[in-house]
Amino acid sequence: MDSPGATVHLRSSTGRAVVLATVLGSALAMLDATVVNIALPRIGEDLGASVAGLQWVLSGYTLTLASLILLAGALGDRLGRRKVFVWGTVWFALASALCGLAPTIELLVAARVLQGVGAALLTPGSLALLSATIDPDDRGAAIGLWSGLGGVASAAGPLLGGWIVEVSSWRAVFWLNLPLAAAVVWVAVRHVPESRDPHQQGRLDLPGAVLAALALAALTYGLIAGHWVAVVAGAALLLAFVLVELRTDNPLVPPSLFRSRVFAAANLVTLAVYAALGGVFFLLVLQLQLGAGFTPLASGLATLPITVLMLLLSARAGRFAQHRGPRLPMSVGPLIAAAGLLLMLRIGPGASYLRDVLPGVVVFGLGLSALVAPLTGAVLGSVSTDRAGIASGVNNAVARSSQLLAVAALPGLAGIAGTNYTDPQVFSHGFRVAMLICVGLLVIGAAIAAALIPAGAPAEEPRDSIECKSRCDISGPAVAPVRERSS
Repeated sequence: MDSPGATVHLRSSTGRAVVLATVLGSALAMLDATVVNIALPRIGEDLGASVAGLQWVLSGYTLTLASLILLAGALGDRLGRRKVFVWGTVWFALASALCGLAPTIELLVAARVLQGVGAALLTPGSLALLSATIDPDDRGAAIGLWSGLGGVASAAGPLLGGWIVEVSSWRAVFWLNLPLAAAVVWVAVRHVPESRDPHQQGRLDLPGAVLAALALAALTYGLIAGHWVAVVAGAALLLAFVLVELRTDNPLVPPSLFRSRVFAAANLVTLAVYAALGGVFFLLVLQLQLGAGFTPLASGLATLPITVLMLLLSARAGRFAQHRGPRLPMSVGPLIAAAGLLLMLRIGPGASYLRDVLPGVVVFGLGLSALVAPLTGAVLGSVSTDRAGIASGVNNAVARSSQLLAVAALPGLAGIAGTNYTDPQVFSHGFRVAMLICVGLLVIGAAIAAALIPAGAPAEEPRDSIECKSRCDISGPAVAPVRERSS
């Protein structure tokens, strides 16, 4: 880590500037994910996109983000965290401008792929800058301030996105990023000190990064297009990635992490549960608008209770897991969330918010509130302190990859294809099938936790992020308003 002499106090002008830059940077990534989800129906209508086109609008972004985030974190440690953070912000802004100008769905997807590269450079650096710059005595308070303000951004995202789409157009969603990015760059360049990890040695794992990107790209394309040759090729590339990680000196994903039973089990739970979350947050907003006839603003408001419940309850769930172990909340939380999805099966044409939407959203939010913080704590508590940063980064990469593949696979499995998704009856039927698949994934996640997480296994709260280097991902799942994955 950097020398302690490089740190500043939170109440200093530099300390306040660091908090401001990191909060705005994380808000930039979080707002974009939430708002684009709400804009999808209008994007499809304006550009004449099929379901596959809408899938790629989300998946193109998540693909490059999931593939490159660990490599980008390592770049920040070596080249300078502020430098890479600023590069990512500028790249993200330029790609956002291309998104706003895109005249076709194909060009929009290409711009989203580029935007994901910027997000991969931007997101790891936010919390890493905070950890490297703020004095250890103030670090806990700084993280709390960062997390609280980030929670406000998460809660505001659906409302802001729905309002922008309703009063303007989906293009304004991307233009919104430009002034926010400009503010981030201005504060970071003028007021945030540079930091590096002087102990980083050896070559970057470029072969591993390339294989991971190719594997995810092939799997995503194959699942969206229904080309099983591509799926098989993606699986083969994924196997090649594992073999490279086993043999390289500086792997992106250290195989030794998986010697911990709790770490391996927590990542299996993540794989199942976050696949379900990816499907839910992709299809729920579409169902509210296309199936139930809600406006963009109303659909944004509809999901707000999930964020509110997580802000209110996640810390309590984390404390419970810290004292009694994560197995119970990691087993029960997914089952409660699954019950919420079963209640959401009532959402369809003519649905009432209070009768058909709110009960499912509330129960689903309660399940996530019970699950997410204990899961994060289990990941961090399963490894030594000096490996907490890379452990968190790997877990977040697993979460994003599972969401990516779920968004690619679910519409086809549920019978939602082509342009017939605009028919409320057709889309509602596919939505119900997809939610039942997600229920199955949540049940699998609960079963894995119950079987493999030891009773009483420690689930520590994040260690003031003092060990969270640039490989930590601070933006949360790409399609879910979940803040607690930041660690």
